[in-house]
Amino acid sequence: MNPQSAPYGTWSSPITAQAITKGALPVSGILADPITSKVYHLERRPSEGGRVTIIDTESKADLTPGNWNVRTGVHEYGGGAAIVHGGTIYFSHILDGRVYRVKEGSNPEAVTPGDNIHRFADFDVHPVHTHLLVAIQEDHTIDEPSAIINTLCVINTNTNSVHPLVSGVDFYASPKFSPDGTRLAWQQWSHPDMPWEGGLIYVADTTIDSDTISVKNLTHVAGEALKVSAAFPSWANNETLIFTSDESGYINPWKYQNGQATALFPEPVQYEFGYPGWALQTSPYAILDQEGKLAVFITIKDGRDRLSIVDLEGGSPPQTVDTPYVVISFIWSRSRTAREVVFSGGKVDEDSSIIGFTFEPTSGALKFTTLKSAATPAFSNDFVSLPKPISVKADNDDPIHVVYYPPKNPNYSGSSIQGERPPCVLHAHGGPTGLSSQRLSWKIQYFTSRGWGWLDVNYGGSSGYGREYILRLAGNWGVVDSGDCIKAAQIISSDPYNLVDPKRIVITGGSAGGYTVLCALATAPDVTTFAAGTSSYGISDLFPLAEHTHKFEARYLEKLMGGTSVEIPEVYKARSPRNHADRIVAPLLILQGEDDKVVPKEQAEIIYESVKAKGGIIEYKMYPGEGHGWLREENIVDSLERELGFYEQVLKLGK
Repeated sequence: MNPQSAPYGTWSSPITAQAITKGALPVSGILADPITSKVYHLERRPSEGGRVTIIDTESKADLTPGNWNVRTGVHEYGGGAAIVHGGTIYFSHILDGRVYRVKEGSNPEAVTPGDNIHRFADFDVHPVHTHLLVAIQEDHTIDEPSAIINTLCVINTNTNSVHPLVSGVDFYASPKFSPDGTRLAWQQWSHPDMPWEGGLIYVADTTIDSDTISVKNLTHVAGEALKVSAAFPSWANNETLIFTSDESGYINPWKYQNGQATALFPEPVQYEFGYPGWALQTSPYAILDQEGKLAVFITIKDGRDRLSIVDLEGGSPPQTVDTPYVVISFIWSRSRTAREVVFSGGKVDEDSSIIGFTFEPTSGALKFTTLKSAATPAFSNDFVSLPKPISVKADNDDPIHVVYYPPKNPNYSGSSIQGERPPCVLHAHGGPTGLSSQRLSWKIQYFTSRGWGWLDVNYGGSSGYGREYILRLAGNWGVVDSGDCIKAAQIISSDPYNLVDPKRIVITGGSAGGYTVLCALATAPDVTTFAAGTSSYGISDLFPLAEHTHKFEARYLEKLMGGTSVEIPEVYKARSPRNHADRIVAPLLILQGEDDKVVPKEQAEIIYESVKAKGGIIEYKMYPGEGHGWLREENIVDSLERELGFYEQVLKLGK
């Protein structure tokens, strides 16, 4: 069949919202048993209300069928909901907050009391006394952000009891026992820091006390509040602790040995060996060998993930490993004896697979084995638009990193209108210290296969480009991010690029990205760049956000704004989109989860009522039962179709 032509934005596509959502089973985590080397993965099921279940990767057996939901509400963003050791899996069930254990062929049984006020995450199993687990405990006895208490605790799975271990600061993460169990390492931090801003690494000696564990000789290893973040501790062997530090301005590997912390590289490497710790259990590396001499790190360069072999004895630069994967996550040591790690890897034209990787240091031989293949789409890869990274300049010459996806559909040769350029969706990621990756996204293809362009903007404040790039947003949230999005839209739609129609660029984003959308439409000096916008669970009024947001981010806002709402109320007022509703001239779609604890539904209702009162064009859809993002299949479908339909109506894209 010969390709036809039709106006951009009107092409017919088999990539429907139902096709990319129905039966989708995204991998939301990986577990590797250090004793048996067996691999499991966590699978999210939108068709089952978005619950997460544990799957034996090889046999495909579901270990938590029915209503079990392997998630945790710690920090609200969760992560670290399960761990496996010697064939026994321990997991958090988000519906009641309790920890359960399960073995293949058996039913889960609770190992913590049932009180509905405690949450648990980020487990580690004592290597000798395997009935004892260390975990983060989050106490919601008084369920107000200022009263929630985070500690490290010990779970005794024989007595189904929980015992205090370490307390006194605001947050903890990544507790890790040494191989012999005699020492424990962890990360901790306190307000106003986030973990990637001033995380501290501590180690302590452990003692087994009848039915629990105690610690003594607590030692500060690395990190400095407000200035240097140390993160992701893990033991290479009983004497050597590995962690990351951004002391050089980039996240690089370090080690702690004989009471001294040192960088592993002779000179700092100016790219990242890790991401900000928004979720728990997201270590960017895995120890490779039994002796603890080598590790495999996820590195980020030019907006793409890579693998690097790192000499843990120090003194040599990293060895980059060529892979086809542009997003790598959930990396675990599978077998240190066999020098094998496991991770999730996604490509520019393929969903994520679960991959085993082995390395032979003597010969340098590398081997990749697919343990779970990516889902096979119902349509040809000929429909997939490939990412085109571009770096442009802000007005002050700071770089803005963007990724453009052109229209792509094998059934169309282009537009039937001579000289027409495509409409474009500009996407502002969340965080705001997130990063839009270059992995295949079917949401992007949903638009590009219909004749749209898509532009991901990794604005100033994004991760993946070093601490200085993140700090561009300090005191400037709502200004730099929206300004970079506006500038990027203007640049790619004009000479020398001329990629898209400047009059038909729409902007979309969720959470912090939703706030960027609202700022670009309401508070920016020029609010006419975008023809329409979609804010999903975005922030419209900074004052109630500062007062009511969850504990994890309770004081993040004062850094992003440059002070508290009491210290600089005029800044909070000026950067709250609700106060500038009369400046919003572009039609606006608001999508919101009813149960969102991160950005409460009142934020959506405030901007909706404000714009409506000023006579603006605005639509509002609230999804019952959803929180900070969509988990249910029907709502994922509706949000995609609703957003596309909104743009088609605004831009009058008739078919």
